[in-house]
Amino acid sequence: MAETHDAGIGGRREPLADERVEVPVVSSDRVFEGRVWDVRRDAFEFGGETIVREYMDHTGAVGVLALDDEDRVLLIKQYRHPVRMRDWEIPAGLLDIDGEPPLAAAKRELAEEADLEASDWAVLSDFATSPGGSDELIRVYLARGLSATSEAFAREGEEADMETRWVPLDECVDAVLDRRVHNAPLAVAVLAAATARARGWSTLGAADAPWPGQSIGRTEPPRR
Repeated sequence: MAETHDAGIGGRREPLADERVEVPVVSSDRVFEGRVWDVRRDAFEFGGETIVREYMDHTGAVGVLALDDEDRVLLIKQYRHPVRMRDWEIPAGLLDIDGEPPLAAAKRELAEEADLEASDWAVLSDFATSPGGSDELIRVYLARGLSATSEAFAREGEEADMETRWVPLDECVDAVLDRRVHNAPLAVAVLAAATARARGWSTLGAADAPWPGQSIGRTEPPRR
């Protein structure tokens, strides 16, 4: 049975939060080097034994929920080969430029994928996409005060035939709850935005808020 912690009647519980744990890493090997990300095998000590796990070694990413003055969200639709689907998404991209701050990456992705810039930025949500098999972390920003960029960005590959659509935030929430859209960052972003709006946007973080989780899995352990 899993261990539980309850302060009891009249007691006080700590706020619900993930706990960062540092475990001794015995070895770490890149077992597959891919075009975009790699697969890593770690051996680490936990609970008195040595455990071996493989996981996707990811750069991390940022996403942008762009919201206009009419409470409409800018969505893009593009082909995603692993799921054989053209899915609806928010603008997003990898943290694959050395030294580029997450906020700068978010601004770049909004310009490159939607030809938009914004005057008002805030942190909407931080999440791990699949913590059992990937170290990918995503920070989603809320961008408001939108305007068109001075030049359109030249797109190629899967982005060449991207479709864009402005969709009311409430309709986005309905699409998520009706299971008509499946992209995880989109689902997290619109549900977080709808909740934040209902709370008067009081839950938003500063655009340059620290992102402690971004360093998870980024320290090079000893190699065999």
